[in-house]
Amino acid sequence: MDFVLPLLAIAAGLALLVRSADAFVDGAAGLARGLGAPAFVVGMVVVGFGTSAPEMAVSTIGALRGSSSIALGNAYGSNICNIALILGLCAAFRPLAVSRSARRFAIPALVGATLFSLAAAIDGVFGAGFSRTDSFALLLLFAVALFFTVKDAAQADAAECAADAVAAQERAVRNEKREGRSALLRDAAKTAGGVIVLVASSRILVWGAVEVAHALGVSDLVIGLTVIAVGTSLPELASSVAAVRRAEDDLAVGNIVGSNLFNTLAVVGVAGAITPMPEIERMVVVRDLPASLALALFLAAASWFGRKSGNPAALIGRKSGIVLLAFYTLYICFLTVGATSR
Repeated sequence: MDFVLPLLAIAAGLALLVRSADAFVDGAAGLARGLGAPAFVVGMVVVGFGTSAPEMAVSTIGALRGSSSIALGNAYGSNICNIALILGLCAAFRPLAVSRSARRFAIPALVGATLFSLAAAIDGVFGAGFSRTDSFALLLLFAVALFFTVKDAAQADAAECAADAVAAQERAVRNEKREGRSALLRDAAKTAGGVIVLVASSRILVWGAVEVAHALGVSDLVIGLTVIAVGTSLPELASSVAAVRRAEDDLAVGNIVGSNLFNTLAVVGVAGAITPMPEIERMVVVRDLPASLALALFLAAASWFGRKSGNPAALIGRKSGIVLLAFYTLYICFLTVGATSR
């Protein structure tokens, strides 16, 4: 009897998650075409930042409660999940493509942001931690990275954007201007509604899964390392898979890169600005941040070697996707063994 409501929550959450992810990606793709903006920028800013709302909420609450471990663990754990699990699943499903603008600036910016965070965290081990100065520096870097990424993407995809603008003008000629505006509004409403339902449905699904796990006697540790850890990344997972199914690779890649930039710079920056983090757990420095950096470097290397291999758009293939999934499996096993051995 105790299973009925949680099972209904799981079923409803899963159904809403799938439908809202499709609507979200559909609306975002429509916005990109209607505004003549590069799809990667829309994927990074609209999809990536929008799906990072759970991470921002969890880290902010953790900062207000004075728990730096929650704020940092949530941000960096989500980054690891985004690349190793979500990008790995997408690439294993179908080789992904990446835009020139992502290779030129966005992915290197992610590597640089992670390096900066690691340097700040190492400093924190010796007593300084993420001070308010460090946190405001992260927020400033976020603004700079966002500005130059958008600027670079607009320049790199100028020809594509011009083609989109011509197509939009042709559609406007065939239809009334009022119809064109209403289509843009519909896409904007579909995008906004999609991300709201996406986040809400992931919360419903996670609640149902936790309740079922508790009823079955699963420990809080295992629940935290599996259901909760993946739960905050469900919006990114659902929207990325939906984008890949629709062959919208720029939206999927932009989602991952944008979400990780947002987590590394904005989420940690806001948390540290609210409550400075004078003490950082050693495992964040020796395990989580190095893992995040390794995955960011893997992403950069994959895009570089894809460009050199004769397919300039190749980002990551199925074999690399399997490697990423294996990395995530080993990381979770390492977390579990480390936690149970204490």
